[in-house]
Formats: sequence, C-alpha cells, structure tokens
Amino acid sequence: MSSLPIRILLVEDNPDDVELALHALRMHNLANDIEVARDGAEALDYIFRNGPYADRSDEPLPRLILLDLKLPKIGGLEVLKQIKADPHTRSIPVVILTSSRQERDIVESYELGVNSYITKPVDFEQFIQAVYTLGLYWLLLNEPPRPDA
Repeated sequence: MSSLPIRILLVEDNPDDVELALHALRMHNLANDIEVARDGAEALDYIFRNGPYADRSDEPLPRLILLDLKLPKIGGLEVLKQIKADPHTRSIPVVILTSSRQERDIVESYELGVNSYITKPVDFEQFIQAVYTLGLYWLLLNEPPRPDA
C-alpha cells in the first residue's frame, strides 16, 4: 500500500448524501482528509487548482474522486471528461456515485474513462455499506501509480 496521504474529493450537491458519505468514510477511518465540492465548477477548480484553490499547488491531488452526475453549473460527465483528458489527473480513480440508472449515463461514463459506476442505494444502511466498500477497495486494496512515475 502507498504511503501517500489519503485525500478524497466528494462531489455531491445533495446535503443528505454528503452527510451519509462523510459518515461512512469517517466511521471506517478510510481517509485523512475529505474535501466536498457541491457543484461541478467547484470540483474542477479544486482538482485543477484554480480560483479559490489556486494557492494549494503544493498539496497532493485526491487519491479518489466520488462524483455525482447530476450537478449544478457543470455536470458530472463533463467533470469526468476534463479529469480523464488531463495527463496530471487521468490516473486518479473516479467513481460515479449517482442515483441515475440510465444506460446512456453508464455507457458514456465508461467511454469517458470512469473507474467504477455505482448506483446509490436508497436504504441508509446499504448506502453506508456501499461507500465503505468502495472506499475500502479504492483506498486500501487498489495500488495506484506513484505520482512521480
């Protein structure tokens, strides 16, 4: 396992889903730092260190991005497209965590390079378990490339 700081970017506009995801990740101690972006524009600013995030150029990029599709300002698919198009960010695992079961969203997400597509469970306990399981896999079991590789 890598010794990099464990930072997650959660991109979610629904306050209830933000709280559930934060609860699940913190309950299982899966990340040292969890940042929340509440729309696609904020997510891109954070990832590419623009606007209010321009002064954090020395901080590491997130080890995992949990991305909703239905976001204000810039949609999740466009955020995914920009992340996977940039050589500095394309290796960051991006997991779509959304309520959409539409086949076109699933297909387009994979065509754009998403690492995993998870439909949010409606049940509280199932949602907590889903976030825990994906965090466990992507943060503890998956071996990412070194940032300097």
